[in-house]
Amino acid sequence: MEAYLISLGQQTLMQILLLSALPVLAALLVGLVISLFQAATQIQEMTLTSVPKIAAVYLSLLIGGSVALGAFLAFARELYRQIGAPDVPF
Repeated sequence: MEAYLISLGQQTLMQILLLSALPVLAALLVGLVISLFQAATQIQEMTLTSVPKIAAVYLSLLIGGSVALGAFLAFARELYRQIGAPDVPF
């Protein structure tokens, strides 16, 4: 039972990492570009960093959201399938 729950926890954490990778990487890259721009021009405006990051995360979710939703639904279906399986130790 413990091994199954640990495996389930590991699968869940991996799924979370995979689903959040695209928006996090988009925000990271935009933040890096904006930081380089601010360092080169010495403009230190706080809204200059947050607004493009929000737009990049939104755009990345708009583009890759259907793939992420499909992966999440496949994972959820597998979990529900395992609930009724006779080899699950519950």
